[in-house]
Amino acid sequence: MTTPLHTKAVLFHELGGPEVLRVEDVPLGPPGPGEVLFRVEAIGLNRADALFRAGTYYYAPTLPGSRLGYEAAGVVEAVGEGVTGFVPGDPVMAAANFDFGVHGVYAERVVLPQESVVHRLVGADAVTSAAAWLTYTTAYGGLVETAGMAPGDHVVITGASSGVGTAAIQTALRHGAIPIATTRGPRKRQRLLELGAAHVIATDSEDLVAEVRRITGGKGAEIVFDAIGGPGFAALGDALAPRGTAVLYGWLDPRPAQLGLNWPQTVHMYNNGTLVERSDLRRRAAAYIGSGLTDGTLAPVIAETFDGLDRVADAHRLMESNAHTGKILVTL
Repeated sequence: MTTPLHTKAVLFHELGGPEVLRVEDVPLGPPGPGEVLFRVEAIGLNRADALFRAGTYYYAPTLPGSRLGYEAAGVVEAVGEGVTGFVPGDPVMAAANFDFGVHGVYAERVVLPQESVVHRLVGADAVTSAAAWLTYTTAYGGLVETAGMAPGDHVVITGASSGVGTAAIQTALRHGAIPIATTRGPRKRQRLLELGAAHVIATDSEDLVAEVRRITGGKGAEIVFDAIGGPGFAALGDALAPRGTAVLYGWLDPRPAQLGLNWPQTVHMYNNGTLVERSDLRRRAAAYIGSGLTDGTLAPVIAETFDGLDRVADAHRLMESNAHTGKILVTL
């Protein structure tokens, strides 16, 4: 049980696998000026969480006692002086625009700066909100705001069975684009087709460039949306049409990304933090996602839901197994 001055939270004191995660009682003071305290109802896991825990994220945790987690939905319990956009009882989400070693939301209750809190999507419950915000803001920000995706565009989506990958498939379909999903083996092919991918390429056994050229009648794809990077990024560039656009939003392969020789092409190194830290872009993304959830064109794909903070390590194990399709959640 928690008290008003304490809360249960997940911390880690050393780098490593899921086994380093610990549920501990930590201090929780009242919200200060410009801060919001909310009770967490659902947490969304992201690949960044595992990278951070292992010490391979683009910034390092401060050990011991690092917090963890970008994405959570809940209900406001208290606000600090000067907060005008939120009141107790408001359904909200974490905006994922903070250092999660400090403000990590794997907890029963969290205090965040008001700029790091957004109102929950209209009509969405906590589970849907925790599954939707970061995945769809990444897909929207990378494909719409950055790449300028248009109807008829062929869009190659790597890591397509992930939370962001499945969100990108739906975002492409919503724009009238043609999603080409990639996955390493054939096991997830049928599921990706069921989720709306127009084509699926199993990269362990199929030539990505040749398949994209075949699918597009020889011209190549207009957009690549890549979570992997590394030397394989060159092949994605070679699969682009002339003057195509590649958006690299992740680095699951930590080796330097290599560029193909298929010029000219535009390459964007996309960081979702630059979208969600701006109020105008948060507003546009929220409106886009909210309308998509309402009309049914966007619907988070949930792989599995775990109950309670003590299941967080199990949730991380599932994520690292790569056996899932869609988003992994923890409910409180």
